[in-house]
Amino acid sequence: MMRTIVLALMLVLLGITLALGNVAEALPVRLVDGRNCSGRVEVYRSHQWGTVCGRGWDLRDADVVCRELGCGWATGAPRNALFGKGSGVIWLTGVQCSGDEDELAQCHTRRIWSAAEESHCSHRDDAAAECSGPLERPVLSLLSDQSVFSPGEAMHLSCSAPPSSYYITNFYLYKKGKASPLASLRATPPQARAELTVTDMEAPQEGSYSCVYRVQGRHALHSPPSNPINITVVELHTPEIWHNVSLAAPPARVVRGHSFSVTCSTLSHQYPGSSIQLRLVRTNGMVRQSMPAFTPSVTFTFPNAQTSHEGYYYCLHRVQLGGRVFTSRESQPLPIILTEPTPLLSAMEVSWLVSAVVFVVVVLVIMVVVHRLRKRKETPTELERDHRTCVENTYIALPIK
Repeated sequence: MMRTIVLALMLVLLGITLALGNVAEALPVRLVDGRNCSGRVEVYRSHQWGTVCGRGWDLRDADVVCRELGCGWATGAPRNALFGKGSGVIWLTGVQCSGDEDELAQCHTRRIWSAAEESHCSHRDDAAAECSGPLERPVLSLLSDQSVFSPGEAMHLSCSAPPSSYYITNFYLYKKGKASPLASLRATPPQARAELTVTDMEAPQEGSYSCVYRVQGRHALHSPPSNPINITVVELHTPEIWHNVSLAAPPARVVRGHSFSVTCSTLSHQYPGSSIQLRLVRTNGMVRQSMPAFTPSVTFTFPNAQTSHEGYYYCLHRVQLGGRVFTSRESQPLPIILTEPTPLLSAMEVSWLVSAVVFVVVVLVIMVVVHRLRKRKETPTELERDHRTCVENTYIALPIK
């Protein structure tokens, strides 16, 4: 028995929850058969449009509809089908809004599920709403000629609201992606224009800006966002510099006639119109040359080092954007000193080599002379050869006995 009672109570509570309470599902809303944000209120559910019962309908309920549709606030909440009778299902009845809701679906309502439940409300009671109309968007403009800034500079903008009968209470400046305004100004009626300033611009404040204004009626309303303005903040870091020279040269020295290169590198963002400038400071003046900065590092190559390449080299990051020119600080100086090619042998080595050659030549000469002298002793002259021949041919006469 107790179990049956508990089950019955649960079913009753479930039925009450389904019949009464906040409408959880999304209910698109429209105003029909009127103009300028006025007309019969209709909601969309189960693939068809239906009306709202006007019994108990008041300005707070109409306020929510006007706000949801971006039509300002309610100036009237007609009942009794002022804008004509609707057709089809009456989807909602007993609407009770506090006036602070953003959507009609958030209000306390009762759903009508079948035609049998429409006996207490008919299309003669269809609810309607008359709204003040949407606020017009303001116009945002720069008070300076440029939209590109350096860190630390101030940005001044003007937010102008179109003429209207509303009393503007505040102006706000928003950056896209940020929920809180970066600047605001309290207006004094009938003020319709405000100067909004962002001081000390930084790189994170680069982006798209728009403004809105706030009016006060029975409740506060915010205008649609103004036209966007894109702001760029150019922040340039000091570049680094280094050089690559021939292995035959010591650090910071370049061999005459050899090639060398100087590389400039920066951590800055690659802005359009970005370039790297290399400056050579010499005793008789300065030489500049630039290359587009398509990558974070740029290398300047010198194929034939000459005296004109000696001096102190500096790198700068230069950006030409928005009609302005931005230049980073100079890098640390890179000294380049020209040196003559190193000979293959030193003076001492040459002296030793010459001495060795002379010694070898002298020895060879002595050896040749000695050899010739020795050969001369071993080979007889022509006179000696004749004498020997005569001696050999001499006959001795002996007496005959």
